[in-house]
Amino acid sequence: MRKLKHLLKQLAQLLSWLPFVASVQAGDLTIGQAAPPFLLKAQDGSEISLAARQGKGWTVLYFYPKAGTPGCTKQACAFRDSIQAIRNQNAEVYGISTDEVKNLQDFHQKHKLSFDLLSDPDAKVTDAYGVKMPVLKMAKRWTFIIDPALVIRQIDDDVDPAMDAQRVVDNLKQLQAGL
Repeated sequence: MRKLKHLLKQLAQLLSWLPFVASVQAGDLTIGQAAPPFLLKAQDGSEISLAARQGKGWTVLYFYPKAGTPGCTKQACAFRDSIQAIRNQNAEVYGISTDEVKNLQDFHQKHKLSFDLLSDPDAKVTDAYGVKMPVLKMAKRWTFIIDPALVIRQIDDDVDPAMDAQRVVDNLKQLQAGL
């Protein structure tokens, strides 16, 4: 009887992981695929829609775990410092995390960021892009470059926070030269 209880407990633990495995598989995006649409609140309370970007230039979405942490601060400040070079490539940057709007507002002001940070508190967008950490309601550090037709043209899942912005500038130049 004791052995059966132990087996049932192990089976229950194994089955509890199934939803996480399925969501990781369902969220896998590929280059050339339409970017999942979203409507999220920015740090200032305004709503930002990916659909509104259609035909208006390139879109850079960078997902990060948590505002205020060392890596996330490095990455945000690097995008701040490179924003003009990115905008010169007809692109706009949006940082997405599962942080609440108030946390993003504080982070945005403290580091004098010149682009919008978007709040995904229920992690639906984070999950749709396949960057949600298993079990945790946090994003992995990934960057997506989306063309004006809202098609994914670049996915970077090996992001160096300090170098991401410069890598984005270089990738935008290469992608635009190839079109």
